[in-house]
Parts: sequence; structure tokens; C-alpha cells
Amino acid sequence: MKFGVNTEIAFTYMVSRHRQTIVAALGVTFGIGMFIFINSLISGTNQWSEKIMLSSTPHLRLYTDSRWCDTKLLDKYESKGTVHLISNPRYVNTTNNIINPDNVIQLLSQYEEITKMSKQVSSNVIYSNNNLQENGSVVGVNIIEQDDMFDISSSMISGSVKALAENNNGIIIGAGLSKKLNVKKGDYITLATGNGFTKRLQVTGIFKTTVKAVDNGKSYTNVPVVQQLLQKDRGYITDIYINIKDYNRTSGLADKIQRQTGYAVETWQSTNEQSLAGKKIRDIIANAVVITILLVAGFGIYNILNMVIYEKMKEIAILKATGFQGLDVISIFIKQASLIGLVGTIGGLLFGWSVSYFVSRIYLGVGSVTYLPVTFQFKHYAQGSVFGLITAFLAGYIPARKAAKVDPIKIIRG
Repeated sequence: MKFGVNTEIAFTYMVSRHRQTIVAALGVTFGIGMFIFINSLISGTNQWSEKIMLSSTPHLRLYTDSRWCDTKLLDKYESKGTVHLISNPRYVNTTNNIINPDNVIQLLSQYEEITKMSKQVSSNVIYSNNNLQENGSVVGVNIIEQDDMFDISSSMISGSVKALAENNNGIIIGAGLSKKLNVKKGDYITLATGNGFTKRLQVTGIFKTTVKAVDNGKSYTNVPVVQQLLQKDRGYITDIYINIKDYNRTSGLADKIQRQTGYAVETWQSTNEQSLAGKKIRDIIANAVVITILLVAGFGIYNILNMVIYEKMKEIAILKATGFQGLDVISIFIKQASLIGLVGTIGGLLFGWSVSYFVSRIYLGVGSVTYLPVTFQFKHYAQGSVFGLITAFLAGYIPARKAAKVDPIKIIRG
């Protein structure tokens, strides 16, 4: 095979139809550029979404779950031909707290994957300030541990987490709740539970997460305060929040902890199933759009090479008559397509980076989103390059096979 001559012929064909070559290269450039930009934007959006989810959701949550009544109680009546049936099953009455939470914490500390843990007590309450009342939930925590897990300090707009740690009757409330109750730092509010017990607490801080459900009804206080509201002893704990080294590897560890402790363990993925489903849908739509763009670019190369083959049919016949083999002809057109793909790929990488950078500087200022979330990941550029070159190769190979089958005798006689 004459690689030097083949390359020269391929380059000559490209130059002779430079306008079509430029259009084909621009098609590849646009396709790869959009591939990089869309994936960078989707990836940034997904990372931002995960950050919001994990700002208030632990990687793993250990708690006591209610159990359905089952047929095990009837096993002693087992006999041939009997059928066990329970109509309208009820939940088995169990306590909502974790027994010996300190022992559970000590057991969990043996796992190398676990990095942080925090005990808490939660309860639904009614907040009131004079005649103003709002429903919500209060969480009793060790605020220093909770801040270490979720960086509550970064969302504080008034007061501090340290002030709550130093005030036994303090409370940190959401910005939406403070507005509805018309209170600010230093004011007092009353919390009432369903059992009729009330407690008056001082607002030591206000946080704003931009998640309305959290800002409008959630609050943090010290563990003993919620235990008093529920009229429980100091060992009463309802949940243990757990963070691990790699939050994407929760399933196996959750099952292991559940078997060892006997308590239910919920992963952050199961807590945010709808949000993660939305993430998958966004990825599918983005990939479908980008692949379509690359296919259109590939058809552009295919059409141009088809036209070249049609116009250069006699020249191809002469080449074959002078000793060029079918593989040489295939090589010529594949090299032409590959050169177009290479030029388009280089342009696409620059175009994709430029668009991504420009969009990342667009100011939004909505909630916690200051600028559009865009990531710059090497894999997006590598994938775009591979897809672009493969598309160009396939777009050139199909018409190249057609050219290789040209019968020089028929063409020259014709």
C-alpha cells in the first residue's frame, strides 16, 4: 500500500472541494463542541443537585422501623393442608428510639468506611410567637457534630452554631420560619408537641439553605431540649446520621450495618429517589441530543465523500488501472474523512471549552446558585474526541468501500 501517495491524493481531494470540506469540519466541530458543553453543564447541574441533597441528608441514616405483622405467629399451627392468612395486617407496636445508642456508635466506629456520626432526636412541633403559629419539625442534635457533617455554619445568616452549643435553651431556625413568626436573633418562641408539652426557647441563630421545605419548618436545638419536649429520658435517641468516605458506595455498607445492628438503615439515594431519577432522565436526554448532532455531522462527511466519489469516478478508475488496489482506494477516502474529523475534533475541543467557560461566567444570583454550574472534566473532552473521530471514520468507510468496488474497465469504456 502506498501510504505517502494515498495521503497526498486524499489531501488533494480535500483542497479541491475546500468549501465542502470546511462545512464538514464545522459540522464535526459543532457536534463535539455541543457534546462537551452539554455534558459539562449537565454534570455541573448534577453535582450542584447532589450538593444540595447532601447538605441536609446523611449518607446513611440508622433508625427504628415499624414491622408488619406476619404469619410467623401461626407457624406452631403448621400442618398438612393448612393455609396461613392474615387479613388487614397492622404494624407491630415498637419503640421509636434506638436502644443503647452509645453502644451502637461504638460498634459503628469499627468500620473504616465511616468518617462521621451524629446522634439526634426529632419531633413534629408547633412553633408559636404570640398569635402566630406554624407547623414544623425540631431536631435535637450535638450542633458541633452536625455542623461538621453538613456545614451548617455556611448557611447561617444570623447568629452562629457556637451560640447554640453555649445556650442550653437555644434554637436555630430557618429563614422562612423566622419571617413567618416575625422573630429575629435573641427573640423567644414557644414549641409545643402533640402530647401538650411546651418549651420556650431563645433564637440564637437563623439559617438559609434555599430549600423552602427546610427553611420554612426546620429547626435545630440541643438533644436534651427535644427529649424534654417528648418527656423522654436522656438516653432517648431516634436516629444516628452516618457519613462515609465514598458516598456512592452506600448499598453494601447499609446492608452490612443493618444485619449487624438490627436497625433499619436508609441510604441517601433511597431518600432522594425522585431527584436521582430526574438526574438519569437529564443524562439520557443530553446524550440523545448530542449523539444526534454527531450523527448529522457524520452524514455531512458521508454526503461530501459520496459526491467526491461520483465526480472522481474516472480518476478512481485510472488509479486502479495503474496498479492501485481496492485497499488503496479505501485508504484514500478514509484518510480524507479522518483528516476532516481530526480538524473538526480539534476545533470542537476549543469550541466546547470556550462555550463552557463563557456560560460558567453567566451570573444568576438565584438562591444558592451564583453562576451556572459547569464542570471542566477531562473525560468529557476525551469522549467527545473519540466519538468525533469514530463518526468521521465510519462516515468515510462506507463510501470508501463503494469506491473500492469500481470496475476500471467499465468506467473507462463508458
